[in-house]
Amino acid sequence: MKQTNPLLTFALGTLFFAGGALQAAKPNFIIIFADDQGYGDLSCFGSKTIRTPNIDRIAKEGRKFTSFMVASPVCTPSRSALLTGCYPKRVGMHQHVLFPSSTKGLNPKEHTIADHLKSQGYATACFGKWHLGHHKEVLPTSNGFDTYFGIPYSNDMNHPDNKGKPKGGWAGMDILWNDPESTLTKWKTPLFEDEKIVELPVDQRTVTRRYTQKSIDFIKANKDKPFFVYLPHSMPHIPLYVPDDVRDPDPKNAYINTIEHIDSEVGRLLKTLDDLKLVDNTYVIYTTDNGPWLQFRHHGGSAGPLREGKGTTFEGGQRVPCVMRGPGIPAGTVCDELTGTIDVLPTIAALTGKPLPATNKIDGLDVSGLWKGTVKESPREEFLHYTSRGAIEGIRSGNWKLLVKKPRVPRRQSGTKANNKPPQLYLFDLAKDVGEKNNLAQAKPEVVKKLQVRMEALDAEITKNARKPWFKN
Repeated sequence: MKQTNPLLTFALGTLFFAGGALQAAKPNFIIIFADDQGYGDLSCFGSKTIRTPNIDRIAKEGRKFTSFMVASPVCTPSRSALLTGCYPKRVGMHQHVLFPSSTKGLNPKEHTIADHLKSQGYATACFGKWHLGHHKEVLPTSNGFDTYFGIPYSNDMNHPDNKGKPKGGWAGMDILWNDPESTLTKWKTPLFEDEKIVELPVDQRTVTRRYTQKSIDFIKANKDKPFFVYLPHSMPHIPLYVPDDVRDPDPKNAYINTIEHIDSEVGRLLKTLDDLKLVDNTYVIYTTDNGPWLQFRHHGGSAGPLREGKGTTFEGGQRVPCVMRGPGIPAGTVCDELTGTIDVLPTIAALTGKPLPATNKIDGLDVSGLWKGTVKESPREEFLHYTSRGAIEGIRSGNWKLLVKKPRVPRRQSGTKANNKPPQLYLFDLAKDVGEKNNLAQAKPEVVKKLQVRMEALDAEITKNARKPWFKN
């Protein structure tokens, strides 16, 4: 019988164990990205009407970020920023949102979070609203994701040409809420699986639950390897729908009902991580793509103490709730430092130990020290504010925030002297005035000038080096 060397056996065993440990040490990532949820729409962010115990659990077991910014106050540009770590203008995705008639999308040459993790052996999946192009060439499966299940654009958009939509603001949404079947009779929003439409129209009552179930199934199937789940919920963007078994018949409670349903689904996801003993090795991030759609009233949300909401560069449009937990994140802590979605990609790269490619310049910074609480100050000192149409409109530097708002000119006055009206200048000290009530522009002209020069210089660099999106031939 052949003799074995006990020292060699021990060494190989140790190496095997170390390799296994190294493999197991690769953290999993789950990013839950709600749609149009405001800063004041979580109980851990001060809501007195909406109960979110499961999302609050993430904050309790991890960290709450109170100065967390998105790069645009509307859907498409905001999502491009999260996935690429770039201001939307740098990747050509800054000019408002995409529609069913749009012929462009996120260029597959861009390096996304999914691309970066997939290159390290991660299983990657997107379950929810994409809104970065509905053409086959730019769907999630062309941008680093192994699989996709969700809607390609907003849930108030119709396939194939966006015609035939119900009309009406919040009163019209009341009518739709009172008629749950309207999800099938009034809308033609498609549901994709990978690259094919599998349901038209999608039953929006059940999508939040189905996105979550797909995520749970994916996690169970990939529990023995590192995984990345991107879960961009299509709610609470209007029109609002929830499953019949949890529906509150009062339309005045529609938004509350929808957020609390999302929270219960977050609870199911967290329980899955508990059951599979993956909690200690999984980052869970919950945030939203922009502020609340305030004109829809009880079908919209609340910005809490912040000014305005979706579509604006005031804080209510771009400062969003964010909670996260994961390896090294101190429990029950709060971070007030400036950071945002553009910092997620480089931070994930730092946490996984693989540098980002040098080919595509990004605007995000590694803020892993903020996530883990090992540094007190953010490396991010500046943040640019672009309008929903992609025009530069502001800059934050430290606690100072400058907005340079050009007057809106009615179409009938286009080309007239109305275009020559001077911009409205706003200067706020966010440390003392998070609600942006006290305009200091006239009192601090030197600060205004300095910030405006810096804003224009940064935007000029991005404009000069902007990359092209994908266009359909």
